Amino acid sequence: MSNNKNQNPVIKGLSDKVGDFTVSLHYDRRLFKQDIKGSIVHASMLCKQKIITLSDKDSIVEALLEIESEIETGNFLWRPELEDIHMNIEARLHEKIGSVAGKLHTARSRNDQVSLDMRMYVKDSINIIIRQLTTLQRILLDIASQNNDVIIPGYTHLQKAQPVLFSHHLLAYFEMLTRDKTRFKEAYERTDVLPLGSGALAGLPYDLDRSYVARELGFSEISQNSMDAVSDRDFVIDYLSAASICMMHISRFSEELILWTTEEFSLIKLPAEYTTGSSIMPQKRNPDFAEISRGKTGRVYGNLVSILTVLKGLPMTYNRDLQEDKEGFFDSHDTLAAVLEVFLGMLPGIQVDSVKARQAAEGGMVLATDLADYLVIKGVPFREAHGIISELSDYASTNHKLFSEISLEEYRGFSMLFDEDVYEVSVESSVNARNTVGGTSFKMVQQAIKLGYQKLEKQDA
Repeated sequence: MSNNKNQNPVIKGLSDKVGDFTVSLHYDRRLFKQDIKGSIVHASMLCKQKIITLSDKDSIVEALLEIESEIETGNFLWRPELEDIHMNIEARLHEKIGSVAGKLHTARSRNDQVSLDMRMYVKDSINIIIRQLTTLQRILLDIASQNNDVIIPGYTHLQKAQPVLFSHHLLAYFEMLTRDKTRFKEAYERTDVLPLGSGALAGLPYDLDRSYVARELGFSEISQNSMDAVSDRDFVIDYLSAASICMMHISRFSEELILWTTEEFSLIKLPAEYTTGSSIMPQKRNPDFAEISRGKTGRVYGNLVSILTVLKGLPMTYNRDLQEDKEGFFDSHDTLAAVLEVFLGMLPGIQVDSVKARQAAEGGMVLATDLADYLVIKGVPFREAHGIISELSDYASTNHKLFSEISLEEYRGFSMLFDEDVYEVSVESSVNARNTVGGTSFKMVQQAIKLGYQKLEKQDA
């Protein structure tokens, strides 16, 4: 048998008319570690099952490790005419060890091979995002702890509603990120299924040990239907769905950071290295990093819609359309990871203006609900109390007065139940009155911060 290393059965030319239309190498080359690791374990399994010899396995594994080193050091010659990462590595393997390289593709199709590579990559990507989210949660807890006595106005409809603790506001995002992590963990579970061993679509006529491959590659389950295994990209949808929701949360946070830094709000200052100046207005300090983070949300949404559209009409089993799962996924992962990295750097440097926060909390009619509760405690039905305080609020607004500036005589013009103790209603009393689980009282927020740290410690354990 000829062992000519110059013979390479995987090389084929593409029509000049199609150019690089089918080429995916420019983006799927980032799968090289997963592809090589999967190939090494596959070769080891073939040897274990006596489908190839130990000598052949050793040659294949040694050459694959050399190829991995070549890629990592930038010495690998990429060949676009071979279309993708898999054929490039296989061609190089042929150059190194000749026809023995052809034995690697025994009991394997590119269909289950590419699915394996993507699943491995998605699992790694999910772990990266979960670590970033956990670090971001810890930063939120730290900022909340450092500003646990700062009271700000809470808003509904972007209008002042009731006073809340700034720390309570931050912990709302802690909860959002907790749900994000849960979604990514669930996506991980559904991704953690080994497709290798499915062949092109129907399974394989060899005595394979798929359990061995699953253990060696760190998969907790093995696919149960070969047709589904090679055509399933639900796991990509799962990731992009979780990423889209996470980006939505980050976008909401970005919007609030942008508002809080305006002169109208003046609640916080962002670190200088996360703002930019204006080309014409020297006084400007623009929150560009938060704005760009908000803006990048749309591209992640677009990638989710794209893969859903690609998959919606595909018949069983593998179709080349599935090649379109990668660019959108890579782009979304890179985008989300970059945005989270920005927030990990930006948030610790935030400066909270407690004086202006207090002024904002005491301004307007934020104590209206508390005054209604004041009347309820004195026996007035809530709906009636609501109407009285609505009229009182209109009176205060018309006369440009805060509730604290209204005289007792004026109060009693709306209800004789008002007494001197009405002046004890304050932003502090309002906050501390919300002492139920999940409320904004000092006690409840301190408990929530403590519980948040405990959750993160438990996850790290």
